[in-house]
This record gives sequence, structure tokens and C-alpha cells, in this order.
Amino acid sequence: MSCSGKECLGWAARDSSGHLSPYQFSRRAVGSDDVWVKITHCGVCYADVAFPRNKIGDAKYPMVPGHEITGVVKELGSNVHGFKVGDYVGIGTMVNSCQECEWCDISQEVHCTKGVRTFNSVDVDGTITQGGYSDHYVVHQRFCFKIPDGYPLASAAPLLCAGITVYSPMMRHKMNQPGKSLGVIGVGGLGHMAIKFGKAFGLSVTVFSTSESKRDEALNKLGADKFVVSSNEQQMAAQSNSLDFIIDTASGDHPFDPYISLLKTNGILVLVGVPSEVKFSPMNLIRGNKTITGNVTGGTQERQEMLNFCAAHKIYPEIEVIPIEYINEALERLIKRDVKYRFVIDIENSLK
Repeated sequence: MSCSGKECLGWAARDSSGHLSPYQFSRRAVGSDDVWVKITHCGVCYADVAFPRNKIGDAKYPMVPGHEITGVVKELGSNVHGFKVGDYVGIGTMVNSCQECEWCDISQEVHCTKGVRTFNSVDVDGTITQGGYSDHYVVHQRFCFKIPDGYPLASAAPLLCAGITVYSPMMRHKMNQPGKSLGVIGVGGLGHMAIKFGKAFGLSVTVFSTSESKRDEALNKLGADKFVVSSNEQQMAAQSNSLDFIIDTASGDHPFDPYISLLKTNGILVLVGVPSEVKFSPMNLIRGNKTITGNVTGGTQERQEMLNFCAAHKIYPEIEVIPIEYINEALERLIKRDVKYRFVIDIENSLK
């Protein structure tokens, strides 16, 4: 079953209920620039809730979700360089692009208007891409990434979306300067990686959460320096003008002015969560030359750099490994934020 150009087994949604069940489909054959990957693991992202349930509005059914993919190279196209059969590799949120626009030229393919997403997107052959909740994938070599030797494939999976989504803005805004101060809003799949990267960069990290129950884990397991309950005005006021950077991973609606007041002069707040609206007083930005900006994942060069950085610094996401048969329950738990901090599906041992 698991060979290029033949049938692939996955789990798909058939309608906007988002319920997933076994589904057999055909992958495109391996082209000259393609890598054929036997999938071993796939991380579970909130996109795997939103797209199958048509929250984005462009759902194409049947839909196999999953864009945090790791596995083993089984076959190579004739023009592929830098990979060999048996390599451990990863696939992220994109699997192709035009490769000739201004964004592709600087390895920021995520902004390419002809970019091909890993699932629910039109592929180069006109078919609809199907994601990593499946037994194999065919990907252009540009969008295939080497997993460093010794780094666990299960741990690498969440790096391909959750990891890069916070790593990319941290590098772009020079949040890798030892001695600087970082605030992280939210302790979830993205937030816990921002904490880990911040500590690896030598930053003083302050975590903001609405839940006091997360204090011990943030400080003692994830290594943050400070923990602040964001609804506690006294605790918030004590952090005024103390942070060089803030990464906001919260997707629930929340006020912004209290956080802007925590930034130092020239401080930067980066949005990677998706609240329904953003409201703040312009004067709070103008005073102190502060910046609010956004970021969406990252490019191919950044992804490989991040994977290498995580291996070198022994940075591992906190994961809960599950069989594919548990995926519908896992998605419901994800909605309820009942996971520490990323589900990873053991595709190799449960998708038969």
C-alpha cells in the first residue's frame, strides 16, 4: 500500500462536523524533484480543527488534515540532492510554491501567492493536497527538512508548525540577545515553545496566563523566570515598562493596552495567536515608540535552522503521543485546551 503513485491510507473528514475516519486515496507519483516520505509521526495543530470544520470557509472534502509531519525517506526523484534513502525528515505547513517570486527568492515561501499548503490546497498536478494523518507523503525537496541525527521524530513533529511559528518572529525581531527580557502570553503549544526558545537564547522570560494553576509548570518545568496572573492588576502593574519583547500566543479575546504598558521604549509585541479583534489606544504605542506586529510560520531556511538549533540545544516540545484511533477525542481535548502541550500521532504504529 505504501508506495509512490499508489494508494495511501489516512483519516479524513467528510463534512463540516470535522469527524475523522479511515480513508483511502491516491498520492501523486514521485516527480524528479520530489521526496517520498514514509510518515512515522504527525503533530496535531488547531488548524486540524479549524479546516475540517470549515471554520476558514474553503473546506474541500474529503480532507485529511495534518501539517507537522516527520518520517523516513523511502524514494527520491532524479533531481533530488542533499537527501538519501533512510534519512529522517520533516514536512511542515507548505509543500510547494512558485519558487521564483520575490518571497521565494529570499526563502520566505510562506508569503508566496502560489504557495501550496500541506492539506486542503491545490497541488501542482491539480489534485487537492491531503495531510499527514496518513501513511506517506510526496513533497518537493525544497519543503523537506532534515531531522538532525539523534533527535526523536515524535518530538520533531510539533516544531514544523508550533515551533517555527514562534522561532521565526523571535529571530526576525532579534529576540535572541542574551540579557533581554521576553514576555510570553499563553502557555499552550506555541507558548511553551516560546518559553523554551527564550531560555535557550539567554532571555529573562515572564509568563502571563489567566490561570494560576499553570504557575508551577511554567516556572519549574518550562524554566520561566517569572509568572504573572494577567487578570491580577497588582501583579501586572509590578511589571510595567520591564519587557523588551512580548510574544502573544493567545487566540481568545483579551485586552492589549495592559500588555503594551509592560513594554520598554522601542519594545515589540508580536501576535501569533488569532483573537477575533485587536483594540488598543494609539497613544500607548506612540508613547515609547512601541510596535505591534504579526507573524505567520516561517520560510524553508528558518525551518532547517530551527531544527538544527533545537537539536544542538536539546530543546524538545512537551508532547502526548496518541494512536490515530484516538484522534477525534484528542481534537475535542485540544478545543478544551486539555493537552500539555502538543498531541503527536504515532502514525507508524497505529495506522495500519
